[in-house]
Amino acid sequence: MARTMMVEVDQVGASTSKGAARTHSVLIDRPADKGGDDRGPLGGELLLLSLGGCFMSTLLAAARTRDAALSGVKVTVTGTVGGVPERFESLHMRVSAQHEDRDLLRKLITLAERGCLVTNTLRDAAVVTVELAP
Repeated sequence: MARTMMVEVDQVGASTSKGAARTHSVLIDRPADKGGDDRGPLGGELLLLSLGGCFMSTLLAAARTRDAALSGVKVTVTGTVGGVPERFESLHMRVSAQHEDRDLLRKLITLAERGCLVTNTLRDAAVVTVELAP
């Protein structure tokens, strides 16, 4: 059965909007050099944060389910912009973490990549890759 999610975005300044999801909010704005007030990330930066956050959440849930004690987990997301009109042509996540079993860590990363709602959605629109940092 399909489920839905909803957020609201309201204008709160000349170039600034406020996004709300459940009880959380975030300001969204353009940098000053692009005519904004720089009060928050760009929409594209939020997309990258959404990808990294969804992946991280799914990775931590997979680790918790398997009693795998991960620590120091970091996901760096890089988006390559191109095309006309501009869009993300590729998205890359680099994952680093401390865990004794690198093979299990690789398996957890694969599970997170397959289970992340945002990764699954974006994969049809851009090349999405994930790597484990050495």
